[in-house]
Amino acid sequence: MPIYEYRCDACGVQNEHLQKMSDAALTDCPSCGSQSYNKVLTAAGFQLKGSGWYVTDFKNSGSGPACGSGGCGSGGCA
Repeated sequence: MPIYEYRCDACGVQNEHLQKMSDAALTDCPSCGSQSYNKVLTAAGFQLKGSGWYVTDFKNSGSGPACGSGGCGSGGCA
């Protein structure tokens, strides 16, 4: 679920809200109540849940993949 950042043009308060992509944009400022609460264009934010590749991959080998063993295609990493 994406995290959106909003800013109120009236009072200047800035907050992040966890919303579904299908949810309507928020318009009412939670601080001052005005209807000038707008999304701010920022880098994409997201939340990781559960176990990811960084937890399970290469856990017991002590190192990452070897680049010289054909893992990078031509035998060398650029």
